[in-house]
Amino acid sequence: MADHKFGLHKAKEADFVKEGLRAFFSYRDLGIKEATNGDFAAHVIRAEELIDKPGGKHTHQLEFQMVYMLKGWAKFWYEDKGECVLEVGDCVYQRPGIVHELRDFSADCEMLEIVSPAKFGTQAAD
Repeated sequence: MADHKFGLHKAKEADFVKEGLRAFFSYRDLGIKEATNGDFAAHVIRAEELIDKPGGKHTHQLEFQMVYMLKGWAKFWYEDKGECVLEVGDCVYQRPGIVHELRDFSADCEMLEIVSPAKFGTQAAD
């Protein structure tokens, strides 16, 4: 980790872009990927349009994933847990390889997500 560097990401200079895992969200990169040379990534995810069906069950090939609700709410399904509604201030750690699905969310939904590594694969699950 000696190659990690200081990172500062100012909100007033930030942009949300529609480049990310889900087309109905926009993403604000917090600069962690660059500061850690891809060891970690952090971004704010914001709802851009509502969905009319669940996002599909899937897994990610990563070592760490957590979601913290900043605004609104989101309904997820997790294997061995069932449905969980995350509201403002709630946090979930999604263990590596857990099958999960985003089922619904509010129009004002905003989530902080931190992952490791920054670049990871996603695979559909039946």
